[in-house]
Amino acid sequence: MGQQETFGLLRVAAASPRLRVADCATNAQNIIDLMAQAEGEGVALLVFPELCLTGYTCGDLFQQQALQQAALAALAQVRDATSDQFSGVAVVGLPVIVQGQLFNTAAVLYRGQILGIVPKSFLPNYKEFYERRWFAPGPMASRKEIELFGQSIPFGHDLLFGAAHWDAFTFGVEICEDLWIPQPPSLRQALEGATVLVNLSASNEVIGKAAYRRQLVTSQAARCLAAYVYSSCNTDESTTDVVFSGHCMIAENGVLLAESQRFRRESSLIVTDVDLQRLQGERVQLGSFGDTAVFHRAAEPLRRIRFLWEARSAPARLARTVEAHPFVPRGVQDLRERCEEIFHIQVAGLGKRLLHLNKPTVAIGVSGGLDSTLALLVACRTADEIGMERARIQGVTMPGFGTTHRTRRNALTLMKLLGVSCREIDIRQLCLEELRALGHRPFGIDLAGLPVEEFSERIRRLPVEQQHDLTFENVQARMRTSLLMNTAFVIGTGDLSELALGWATYNGDHISMYNPNVSIPKTLVRFLVAWAAEHEFTGAAQATLQAIVETPISPELLPTTQTGELVQATEEVIGPYELHDFFLFHFLRYGTAPTKILYFANQAQFDRTYTAEEIRHWLTIFLRRFFANQFKRSCLPDGPKVGSVSLSPRGDWRMPSDADVSDWLRQLAS
Repeated sequence: MGQQETFGLLRVAAASPRLRVADCATNAQNIIDLMAQAEGEGVALLVFPELCLTGYTCGDLFQQQALQQAALAALAQVRDATSDQFSGVAVVGLPVIVQGQLFNTAAVLYRGQILGIVPKSFLPNYKEFYERRWFAPGPMASRKEIELFGQSIPFGHDLLFGAAHWDAFTFGVEICEDLWIPQPPSLRQALEGATVLVNLSASNEVIGKAAYRRQLVTSQAARCLAAYVYSSCNTDESTTDVVFSGHCMIAENGVLLAESQRFRRESSLIVTDVDLQRLQGERVQLGSFGDTAVFHRAAEPLRRIRFLWEARSAPARLARTVEAHPFVPRGVQDLRERCEEIFHIQVAGLGKRLLHLNKPTVAIGVSGGLDSTLALLVACRTADEIGMERARIQGVTMPGFGTTHRTRRNALTLMKLLGVSCREIDIRQLCLEELRALGHRPFGIDLAGLPVEEFSERIRRLPVEQQHDLTFENVQARMRTSLLMNTAFVIGTGDLSELALGWATYNGDHISMYNPNVSIPKTLVRFLVAWAAEHEFTGAAQATLQAIVETPISPELLPTTQTGELVQATEEVIGPYELHDFFLFHFLRYGTAPTKILYFANQAQFDRTYTAEEIRHWLTIFLRRFFANQFKRSCLPDGPKVGSVSLSPRGDWRMPSDADVSDWLRQLAS
């Protein structure tokens, strides 16, 4: 089975078993019970706490031969369970004697074998910790192999463990304090290829420590572009002056995917899927990650312990959330903060440009739709911040053949309420004159001597399937841009989603002198306008903004019905924006293959339910349109990058305009 069929996904778990201090046999059985539970959930890599076979708080009992021997017997018991009760890799903690020195170690177990034993490198010996009293630091070990149970076993702090035939599944081990130092061992492990980092810990609880521990785990996952699996001792470890909580976490590249409830009095197991393919892709994109390896290259590389791994198909249902709207934060507070930050970025970018040009009069086309509303709000806030009168913002609404009463009313009302200069230019007659000059017969209609209203009425009577004429639509878009360009410095309104799909008229609505919306996807534009309505305005302005948020998305280029209602809905033509934004995020942010995008999309919970075939259909449309419309993106005007995904030809996305989409479509069809 190839990596493509797994989609690079690996199911990992962190466990915190019930424990009796110094009762190794009982502890081993508790560990085996959790292994059986993890097997039922399809876990491939399972991490237990530091010294989980003995208990972390044994104190001077660590120097007792009875405990040392019992720990080895317990290790053998757990090792044997990996032959028939758990098919994944398990990592457990225990004390091990090597040539007269006692080490705090992690044993890596798989298929009834001990793959290797990693000693703790950095021992805390301050405040409540006295590990140097019993243990030696890992670097002091004089041997690189030890004999246990008649087997020669790799031993040392310089071990990496990697699956044969799947290089992405490579993991490194560190123990508790190793993470808390300025340069943890996991940094070198990641630079030498580890995509998963595991930490066996016994971190006790004091006020504020959990938050700092969480920050350490997520930050190290981000710094190392890796998954980080952290397991800590159960509350049963609590004794004398220290209390433990069983805090377990799993993070991926700075994102906390799973976290246990602390202070539980029973065993706990947290399970999630980590995306090793994505992590490797991130490392490839971030060239400085590979450059860093040169500066940290040691005289001797880490020893890599290979194990035969039977790759597993991607699960039918992931054990992690796939965000249906990856550009939009889920939490109310997070969304509010995100919107505010984006708005400030837009204002800062536009403000710099206007100040550089000595505060020119600006023009903006206001349609009554989401995009132009957001751009107008940004322009108003920018004018306020740079000391420019709002009256120098020339708001121009240009009703055409498809403009509805609703959007026209909202556009005029909004401009009045915001205090900008307001102009209305009916472009219909101008467009007819241009069409006549071109000798064009839109929809097969002869324009000679035909009044605007009669022309519109004749289009309305056409069957819907005949209401398509690209020249007719483009003339309107370019007419609006021409009028704006001859008015003042033009602020653009088009968004990231439209640019990805090529849903813009070349040298029409895709051209401006500065576009503050250029890297904001459609799904987020709606939330930004809603945020502005809720937090920046009251009264009539707030009501108008809320009405705009609820307006269906449309280019409004085809005549309305007799009652002025919309007949042209964008999403009915090109597909749902929530799907296209999902595709766009994974395609650009991670370089995800089409089959994997399809897999993820079928895992996500969208606003409405889509069949697998619908998702496949719209993904095909997305890919075709994205490749076909690069020529429009190659000449984009300036605009601020606000997130991790941008299509600027000067920065994030440089693609030939004539690239072929065939390989992407073939993969999707397979």
